[in-house]
Amino acid sequence: MKERTFDDFDDYAKDYRSIHNENIKLSGADSFYFAEMKVKLLQATEPNEKLNVLDIGCGDGTTELFMHQYFPQWQLTGIDVSEKSISEATLKNIPTATFAQYNGKKVAAKDATFDIIFIAGVLHHVEFVLHEQLLLEVFRLLKPCGRLYLFEHNPFNPVTKHLVNTCVFDKDARLLKAGYTVSLLKKVGFKKIRKNYIIFFPRKGWLSKLIFLEKYLSWLPLGGQYFLKVNK
Repeated sequence: MKERTFDDFDDYAKDYRSIHNENIKLSGADSFYFAEMKVKLLQATEPNEKLNVLDIGCGDGTTELFMHQYFPQWQLTGIDVSEKSISEATLKNIPTATFAQYNGKKVAAKDATFDIIFIAGVLHHVEFVLHEQLLLEVFRLLKPCGRLYLFEHNPFNPVTKHLVNTCVFDKDARLLKAGYTVSLLKKVGFKKIRKNYIIFFPRKGWLSKLIFLEKYLSWLPLGGQYFLKVNK
């Protein structure tokens, strides 16, 4: 049996968004909504000026579409282990973005190259023994005072667990507790880590009227995902 390292998304590259949309119908929003939401969260702390930004696990490049929309001066690099996903991303012809396949170990860039590194929904698709190696590479690639934005599913949220358990491309996923992720970031050298929980209410229906409360609940470890802003 082949040893699991990074989950392979080649089989889902062309249909990723439609599969994801079907899987998350319960949330009341589609895959593009949540990709855009993550990028919009960066507006609170990041400027639209010329910054070098790396997206590890960029998939089909949808995040880069929204980064180009909200931060048109950013210079974007998207990498992924899935060759077919990189092909899909390249077809989007995003003028500020370049895409390349990643071997899962070493990124073809010099030390202290990037102002921002973005990793959304990736680590639960990576074997746990490789997490430290990946985050050490992130630490190497960030400039002094650079920022890492990391999003992961919250294993304490029952809706999240259901969605993961019923998604075909999450069949091998293993969710990370926030405490584990924070401890690992500290181990590789990061010191300033801010943690927030997000997505508490569905995006449609009467409960969606409570979405405005989410900004007050970011401390509560019951959100569908958690979001870490990490400074080098």
